[in-house]
Amino acid sequence: MNIEAKKNAKLDEVTVSTKPVFEGKVISLQIDTVQLPDGSTASREIIKHPGAVAVLAVHAGKIVMVDQFRQAMGRCELEIPAGKLEKGEDPLEAAKRELQEETGYVCKNIRLLHSFYTSPGFADEIIHLYVADELESGAAAPDEDEFLELYELTLPEAEAAIGSGRISDAKTIMAVYALKLKQVTGTYGL
Repeated sequence: MNIEAKKNAKLDEVTVSTKPVFEGKVISLQIDTVQLPDGSTASREIIKHPGAVAVLAVHAGKIVMVDQFRQAMGRCELEIPAGKLEKGEDPLEAAKRELQEETGYVCKNIRLLHSFYTSPGFADEIIHLYVADELESGAAAPDEDEFLELYELTLPEAEAAIGSGRISDAKTIMAVYALKLKQVTGTYGL
């Protein structure tokens, strides 16, 4: 079975109107009225996001992570380095920038692992997940409102952090399991 992104006339919804509700620094919210395949209409609440990058950075066999307070969760979260795309920014360059800003590391080798939508039921945010190695240390330069602590975890430590809930965001979980797949099979599987 060939699965690819495509339109399906039996399932497609057609946007009839869009009502902007909120315009923020990072996201915006709109309510779309759509025509359903059976001809009826429905409302869809949509969060628009500029997209983001995340980096599975491996240094001396360990996963480079940052600890950061996340207001939406009300607690700190261990995560791989990540950040939003600036308007018109190339995701590869953004990944290198975020890695350096958050951790101080620069990489000699970086490649796209996969791009994925975070919550397609209500948001258009796409994250481009990169894998980086051959890291060289340097000076971190986080954003002025960003307070981070750097950690380097072995794969078993990262898996234990997932098990305890210390790591609970999808991009970091995906990155940890991609590295595990690489260690078991020799490939990231994508």
